[in-house]
Amino acid sequence: MKIFEIIDGDKEKTVGALLYFEKERTCIVELQEYLDEWSAPFLFASYVKNKVYTIPRAVSALWVRGRVIPSGRQNISDILKVHHLKEYDEMKFLEISEGRCSQDEMYIRQLDKLPEFVVERQQKNLLECVILGAYNILCFFADGNTRKIDLKNISKKDSEAQPIDRLAGLDKVLENDRLYRSGKLGTGGYFVTFNDSIDVPTDILYESGEKVPLGLEDFKTFVRHNIIDTTESCEMLECSRQNISYMVNQEQMSAVKEDVRGNLYLKGEVLSNRW
Repeated sequence: MKIFEIIDGDKEKTVGALLYFEKERTCIVELQEYLDEWSAPFLFASYVKNKVYTIPRAVSALWVRGRVIPSGRQNISDILKVHHLKEYDEMKFLEISEGRCSQDEMYIRQLDKLPEFVVERQQKNLLECVILGAYNILCFFADGNTRKIDLKNISKKDSEAQPIDRLAGLDKVLENDRLYRSGKLGTGGYFVTFNDSIDVPTDILYESGEKVPLGLEDFKTFVRHNIIDTTESCEMLECSRQNISYMVNQEQMSAVKEDVRGNLYLKGEVLSNRW
């Protein structure tokens, strides 16, 4: 990950940070909370007006694109040669120009580590998420909080509560189970993403749903001690793999995860076949 400070050249004051996750080619802009809609970069004014200081990846990427030479420029091949670049790379051009452009006095400067305000804010980022049934998600946050969130309830929030529509596309997720099942942890823990195109921001998830009095370590402990493979199941029941397959076919036990190399089972369910 590359980290850049965003500076207002007029005031020589930090307005935020740009995080660039190189492997994912994803940008996230984190803004300082002292900003208002007039002092924030113009593209982010509506977010700041609504007290949103972590900018979605799509809008962050727009900000970057607005400050670099467009890929469709007629002499782009000559420009690439001048800068010894083999291919068009928005972030390379952003670094070369220090993010300067004619629309404002903002520029960027690379940092060695995350600013403290970003570190503190990331405590509410996601560490892990589990896509459950009935459009519920189990979310584990960096500060130790765990929440079970009903996406249907989030989607019902009125336009006044979400004036900048940060939940665009969620209605499609709720209408398509396959799309819903594609849900996974987004880059940097900043969002849950469906089909890598419809994002639900972490801060909305953090403020939603039902708090669960268990942490990620509790679930890791459960998996470590209560999920066993086929070999362990055979040893526990003193039987062959064929016997295990028979029990599964007879619905005496079921695999929590199936794999050609061997299935995983709940330890308690395996034990119950000894009684």
